[in-house]
Amino acid sequence: MAAQRYGVYDHFAWFYSRGWGIDYHQQLRPVLQDHVFPRLAKGARVLDLCCGSGDLSRVLVERGYKVTGIDGSAEMLLYARSNVPGAIFRLEDARDFHLRPQFDAALSTFDSLNHLLALAELESVFANVYRALVPGGLLVFDLNMEEAFTTMWRGSFSNVEETAVGITNGSYDPVEKVGRAQVTLFRAEGGDLWRRSDITVLEKCYTTEEVAGALESAGFAGIEMREAWELGMRGDIALGRTFFFAQRPDSGDCGRLA
Repeated sequence: MAAQRYGVYDHFAWFYSRGWGIDYHQQLRPVLQDHVFPRLAKGARVLDLCCGSGDLSRVLVERGYKVTGIDGSAEMLLYARSNVPGAIFRLEDARDFHLRPQFDAALSTFDSLNHLLALAELESVFANVYRALVPGGLLVFDLNMEEAFTTMWRGSFSNVEETAVGITNGSYDPVEKVGRAQVTLFRAEGGDLWRRSDITVLEKCYTTEEVAGALESAGFAGIEMREAWELGMRGDIALGRTFFFAQRPDSGDCGRLA
């Protein structure tokens, strides 16, 4: 049975595309420049997993890579296709996609995989990615770890612009290990008319042991874990963020979950 598409993100795609993704990917550039690009051949085929509005895809296309982005939000992909006409975008749920082995690398950024709320879902994503990579293919992604949830996910913050306002109230349940962000958005629609949207965003906190185990179950090897600040990220966005690097072996089967 196909997984239910992550359609909740349709409701704030317009707000996300205004800055959240852009700001993060500006901070990501040293990680890509120093720790990812040197491991990719010129013209490599790259899968942008949970591509959102295409901020990472834009960087990859500018670098000369052949990019395919997948995301579960149709609205996010509208922005992605407009922002990055040089990439291919597909409406796919990361938990339930099937692509032939064609990619030299798969990247997933901005804690996208924290939105998977069960370890079994994370395992399914890794198995799907494994099958889409060529032998020797690279997987790189980042996750919010518990330090991020106990610090950055508590309290409130707001973004105020002339035609858009966003208010976020965050909390973290250390027993369930789930972060919850209640997001209220206001968007000007002309005259005195504003549209309000209320969205709940959930993220799951995984341990490094759980993530490594899920990667190994899918067949990945050469697993590395590095703190974001070690890789050159700065500011609050780096706090409690860990990057994972893994590789599909040059030979062997398609993993235990294939």
